[in-house]
Amino acid sequence: MADQPTRRHFFYGALLAGAVPTAGFGSTPSLKFMGYKSPNEKLNIASVGAGGKADNDIDGCKGTENIVALCDVDAKRAEKKFKEFEKVPKYKDFRQMLDKEGKNIDACIVTIPDHMHATVAMHCMERGKHVYVQKPLTRTVAEAKMLQDAANKYKVATQMGNQGYSNEGTRQVAEMVWSGDIGNVSEVHAWTDRPIWPQGLTQIPAPTAVPDTLDWDLWLGIADARPYTQGGEGYPEKRFGGNFYNPFNWRGFYDFGCGALGDMACHILGAPNLALRLGWPTSVECVSKEGASPFMFPKKSVIRFDFPQRGNMPPVKIFWYDGLNAQPEIAAAPKGEWLGDMPTVRRGGPGGGGAGAPAARPAPTGFVGNVFDYDAYKTARATEGIRMPSPDGSLFIGDKGMLTTGTYGEQTRLVPTEKMADYKFPAKSLTRSPGHYQDWIRACKGGDPACSNFNVAAPFVSWMLLGVIALRVEGKLEWDAAKGQFSNNKDANQYLKPHVRKGWSIS
Repeated sequence: MADQPTRRHFFYGALLAGAVPTAGFGSTPSLKFMGYKSPNEKLNIASVGAGGKADNDIDGCKGTENIVALCDVDAKRAEKKFKEFEKVPKYKDFRQMLDKEGKNIDACIVTIPDHMHATVAMHCMERGKHVYVQKPLTRTVAEAKMLQDAANKYKVATQMGNQGYSNEGTRQVAEMVWSGDIGNVSEVHAWTDRPIWPQGLTQIPAPTAVPDTLDWDLWLGIADARPYTQGGEGYPEKRFGGNFYNPFNWRGFYDFGCGALGDMACHILGAPNLALRLGWPTSVECVSKEGASPFMFPKKSVIRFDFPQRGNMPPVKIFWYDGLNAQPEIAAAPKGEWLGDMPTVRRGGPGGGGAGAPAARPAPTGFVGNVFDYDAYKTARATEGIRMPSPDGSLFIGDKGMLTTGTYGEQTRLVPTEKMADYKFPAKSLTRSPGHYQDWIRACKGGDPACSNFNVAAPFVSWMLLGVIALRVEGKLEWDAAKGQFSNNKDANQYLKPHVRKGWSIS
């Protein structure tokens, strides 16, 4: 029988558990510490990063709070937000911003390349600033533990930017598993079409001049110095305005990012992490990969994590697939079943809606908001003009059934979907989120901890980052959780900590 909670609860990784306060989604009472703000008082928020994803993160906070300072090493990338907040101070170096504007800053958004997350977040927390840090939180396991310890030491409110943790579907998955609806889960399969940036390259183009709008040395930060290059002949990848490294392609490099796993696992594996109370695995292995490179992650891969028994929950295998152009073939899954993200339906059928019409709209795939409607699902299956989405999602395989979710833990449903015809979701045992940004803002003002605060996010990211290491080291890696290292591969252990360039310090 599946392990069932007997009261409202949440957990921090696999180590901590407690009651969920009625006011929010966490496991400790409301924070009351020096600097507490009333819910009606606006926060003064600074952002390290202003272009790209940072643009969205700032928008998520600006409506209710004050944006008081912006920092970005790339003025061109940040141009839109710099113009929008014309009167706020602008900086290239986050350290200068914190020194000069610190007294006027309550909280900081950190949305920059992965290799600088921990450095910036530590500098902020040491000054008593609350932090919202984009996924995957850090590039290495040691940095994740460092941020978790600092958040508790300085009593600041934290949140990782894996917004799926705030979704209704993620909570539904946990409640379905805990209610025993699919029995004991022995396998989870999770997949993505990422990378959509270059990976598996084997040559670095010749150096080119650094653009006047970019401070390349600050962009490198703690990473080893190297010449800048925009790319060149034989390097055609220019999607998202990307040059060889920046502003987007850095995700594929060992020194800067965590590949497709780091980009999407914090979303897609969020529901499994919550529902199955995952802590440290006993082993991790890259079981296949294509496009090996001396300095980049492969073009595509399959990774296996093995987790031990957790309470009454039996051992479970997690399989991760990236670089896909269709959902994976999973032996246990019914043939022809829609798994993960649901498709869309073109307006007007196969021909679309004509000139000027939107190319697609969300299909009536069976969901009205978070409510599943089986009749609408049947209509969608019979509709012409189906357009399949990018393949992202997960599948839970239990001894009594299966369930699937989309990219961010949404569109949760049993498999085969015909089982949803008369299905009723279990009673809610987890409180619901007011929204990922508002969850953090509430915590900054003394409310309950955010749903992906660092006591939750750091353990989650840590086991995921073991998979990132497995992409760089051949063979099955045995993990010793007590010692915090691999027991059978010394070479793999070197990747548990970051290399910090001379002149820089994380703390």
